[in-house]
Amino acid sequence: MKQRTIKKEVILKGVGLHTGADVTMKFVPAPENHGYAFKRVDLEGEPIIEADANYVINTQRGTNLEKRGVKIQTSEHVLAAFVGLEVDNVLIELDAPEPPIMDGSSKYFVQAIEEAGIEEQNAEREEYIVKDVISFKDEATGSEITVIPSEEYQVTTMVDFGTKVLGTQNATLEHLSDFKNEISEARTFSFLHELEMLLENGLIKGGDLNNAIVYVDKEISEETMKKLESAFDKKKLSVKPNGILDNLTLHQPNEAARHKLLDVIGDVALAGTRIRGKIIANKPGHYVNTQFAKKISKIIKLEKRNKVPQYDLNQPPLMDIHQIMDMLPHRPPFLLIDRILELSDTHVVGMKNVTMNENFFVGHFPGAPVMPGVLQVEAMAQTGGILVLSTVPDPENYLTFFMKMDNVKFKQKVLPGDTLTFHCSLITPIRRGICHMQAYAYANNKLVCEAELMAQIAKKK
Repeated sequence: MKQRTIKKEVILKGVGLHTGADVTMKFVPAPENHGYAFKRVDLEGEPIIEADANYVINTQRGTNLEKRGVKIQTSEHVLAAFVGLEVDNVLIELDAPEPPIMDGSSKYFVQAIEEAGIEEQNAEREEYIVKDVISFKDEATGSEITVIPSEEYQVTTMVDFGTKVLGTQNATLEHLSDFKNEISEARTFSFLHELEMLLENGLIKGGDLNNAIVYVDKEISEETMKKLESAFDKKKLSVKPNGILDNLTLHQPNEAARHKLLDVIGDVALAGTRIRGKIIANKPGHYVNTQFAKKISKIIKLEKRNKVPQYDLNQPPLMDIHQIMDMLPHRPPFLLIDRILELSDTHVVGMKNVTMNENFFVGHFPGAPVMPGVLQVEAMAQTGGILVLSTVPDPENYLTFFMKMDNVKFKQKVLPGDTLTFHCSLITPIRRGICHMQAYAYANNKLVCEAELMAQIAKKK
């Protein structure tokens, strides 16, 4: 599957549920591998907060993010809409800390995405395929989320609040394509006792009885009813036979469970990677959802780090040292790759045998020789140079120059006798001779170095 973004910008306006602040929200198309991110256009510098579980600061009445003092509140309904419509990359601009609550569901966000249109991008969608059972349990509440292997992304929620008015409810999403019709319209809900507490603490300032279902789980005194009528600017309120205030009609009998499923989808999006597996959530809530997302995110990063590609070094190389020198301008002792094992339009794999005869070992920690990290990066760049130079008919007439390096990390020492393999793949298509790539170096079945590199080829003068 290819990554997807929206075709054009689209704007929604409303109020934040808890802040009561007027807010304008704009969905903006984003490039490949961008993911989901929020931009606070009302603040100096227009800071960006990525939709990342590690930025979750609290989960009271919503999933709230904070990065360097900048906050986004109640992110889950918006994120659920993008996951549900299988949009991978988007920038969400806000002029307030909280997206508009709209009707308490994802319905209007889905409509805005459809209005903007969806377009396919060139890069392939990254997907984490679940192979083993992964669980997170909140011992304090008994809430638990588990993901098991499945052919596609599925979610089941089981809700039990221990109240007669709501009882036990279940909801299941078998196919993500059903999100719009089966889940997106499910609205947020609250119990009367929670509502009283929220009003006393100055929350739900943007709430009205059109964006939340209120389950009456206790007797309402005349005094409380008057407070509610005043808070929601209603002349008269009453309780329906099904135990909810008479503001709304349920879309489905299990609308509460469906909304909890919507929340799970939005919160788990904070893992940062699409999941192919079935999530089973028992008594889900924002805390357990986001802790589960953090756990999944850590597992994905660890598996990426430890996933070492295997290459048969005994097979004839695609390019030997002579062919490499025909393409690259580098020469010993600064030619740092010996073979090219694979080469396609989007990736390249190179190899280097690290021997004690390397001239840099003479001065780099004599007595305890270690290959300098900068030379590991240079070797990855030379491997990537083969990729970019393969796009021109006369590579011998070009030079490759670094433009920038980001997210450089050294994981293991590289010692004499090691065999290094380098894997470089394009992050974005090569344009105007500029190559933007993700590079990894491996030795002894371990990741030793990684970096995001950008280089440009230029014709020799």
